Amino acid sequence: MADMRTMEAAIVAVAGARATVRMDGERMGVVIDATGLSQPAREAMEAAVRAAAPAARVIVTAERVARALIAVASGKGGVGKSTLAANLAIALSRGGRRVGVVDADIYGPSQPRLLGAEGTRPEALEKQLIPVATPFGVPLLSMGQLVEPGRAIAWRGPMIAGALSQLVDGAWGAADTLVVDLPPGTGDVQLTMVQKHRPAGAVIVSTPQDLALIDATRAIDFFVKAGVPIIGLVENMAGYQCPHCGEVSDPFGRGGAEAAARDLGIPFLGRVPLEIAIRTASDAGRPPAAEPNDTVFAPLAAQVAAWLAAR
Repeated sequence: MADMRTMEAAIVAVAGARATVRMDGERMGVVIDATGLSQPAREAMEAAVRAAAPAARVIVTAERVARALIAVASGKGGVGKSTLAANLAIALSRGGRRVGVVDADIYGPSQPRLLGAEGTRPEALEKQLIPVATPFGVPLLSMGQLVEPGRAIAWRGPMIAGALSQLVDGAWGAADTLVVDLPPGTGDVQLTMVQKHRPAGAVIVSTPQDLALIDATRAIDFFVKAGVPIIGLVENMAGYQCPHCGEVSDPFGRGGAEAAARDLGIPFLGRVPLEIAIRTASDAGRPPAAEPNDTVFAPLAAQVAAWLAAR
């Protein structure tokens, strides 16, 4: 107890009234109010507090950030929605936005692998989850970090809604944008999302074939009826270039999503090719959007960023 008092006195000495010390069992937590501080002053105060209390969990807060939630959705599974969400988040971050990722695909979370964060678990302070850092500068909260690998999640609606709220309401700090990877379809998670957390807009992902577009149209209709603007439609798995002869083929068709966007009166954001390099890099936790020569996801992110700026 004397050690705790000593640490608390040391914290107050460097942060004064800006520091609030709380005990969570035997673990000390420190919340620093950085409202009005410049970035260098904020970082210096955080470093001083961490030096004064190395074993404490430290959270730095400031005035509430106006945070935009971008829902990445699809009408059906298997269209590459999670891969698009991870790469969109990284590309937005590289474009200057402060981005976090919420893996709301409760039953099939894949963002920990896509973002190279498997095996990490978020801590909690005052019942608020602290997002886990990833190698790509976009913090992450996912059900995949909270349950054992391979364990099935068999929850009903209220439990799912509670889990989603824990993820969205995490300690996101200065993040101004949350990319939310929704499960496919229009079920409990989507309903909770639009009713309680209100996305700024939705990006819909589809492959070119007719069956996928039918389901994508249902997802678009869901968001439109809920009053959530559609940022645009992305056509994934659009065209395959043979690595040997260079010939381009379209095993899933081509242009269907663009035509559907035109018919529905929503923006068409672009195409993501069917490339083995995207698949292998994603499986290995190395999203292509993090590469300096990315020409696929950066243009999509630029359109989303422009849409956000024009709101």
